Amino acid sequence: MTLLSDFLKQLGVAHTESYSDKAFNTMSFKSLFGFSRLLDSYGVESEAVKLPDKKLYTELPRPYLAQVKSCFVIVTDIRKEYDGSETVDFLHFGQQKKWKLEDFERKATGVVLLAKATKDSREPEYAKHHFFDVVEKGKLWVLVLCALFLVVSGFVIDRFWSNLSTIFLTLVNFAGIAVTWLLILKTLKIKSKSADRICGVLQEHGCDHVLEQKASTFFGIFSWSEVGITYFSISTLILFLFPGEIHYLALLNGCCLPFTVWSIWYQKYRIKTWCTLCVTTQGLLWLQFFCYLFGGWWSDIFPLRLSLFMMVAAYGATLMAVNRVMNFIKSR
Repeated sequence: MTLLSDFLKQLGVAHTESYSDKAFNTMSFKSLFGFSRLLDSYGVESEAVKLPDKKLYTELPRPYLAQVKSCFVIVTDIRKEYDGSETVDFLHFGQQKKWKLEDFERKATGVVLLAKATKDSREPEYAKHHFFDVVEKGKLWVLVLCALFLVVSGFVIDRFWSNLSTIFLTLVNFAGIAVTWLLILKTLKIKSKSADRICGVLQEHGCDHVLEQKASTFFGIFSWSEVGITYFSISTLILFLFPGEIHYLALLNGCCLPFTVWSIWYQKYRIKTWCTLCVTTQGLLWLQFFCYLFGGWWSDIFPLRLSLFMMVAAYGATLMAVNRVMNFIKSR
């Protein structure tokens, strides 16, 4: 969310985050004047003023924008605490914060933007934008329902529930998808609280340092995060759609294990930095191995059949697609 989306939400103006965020990011004039013009397109009247006395903050109709140092915050409320002191509640980059009134007055510049919404205030072509937003959210729900259907069918029809190894294997695969997705976000430098929290477990900023190394890519072509999410995603699909090929999944997992040894050695002895997400991925690959081993799935592998090469082709095609999408995002 952007400052515009947050402010419109506080004003109670009908809007969509996608359109409002795009409008804010492509604003012609990166100033209070440009922001005021944007509000005008939503039917919101606004006025920028310079307060002659900072004590007037408490008398202004809320919400309003207030300049604090070099940025603007959305003041949502000013209230009295039980001890008689006054507290300013405000939004800063989408996060709710509060300061004592005297601290706020000391750091604020006195520049504010007052805004007033009416019952007719709304986003331009809001109905159309809202429809497409609903459709986009619908796509996500369809994806979730399809994934749930695959999981349920795998456990019921293919009797995964009757074998502990396949139950644990399913859990490991889902964990692998989640961990490698966080690695993808780190590779793309997309802010993620979950990724930052996990990465700080073994070493602060360790993931960032490791992912900046040349060794974090496969011959400089694919990042290991791309390889990881491709591996766990396709392995999960094959497990549910073609459970009879689980023996070849075990073989492919075995081919990955030498990489885990090299990765741990490289982090410990070469760069002396630990990437928690990377180490977790290596651990999940070994958990997969033990699931295949104790489940008795390392049998009936030879002679090699055509289905193995079809699986390899599926991994390769998906990896190419993921890489193209990643490069497209980076270029943007």
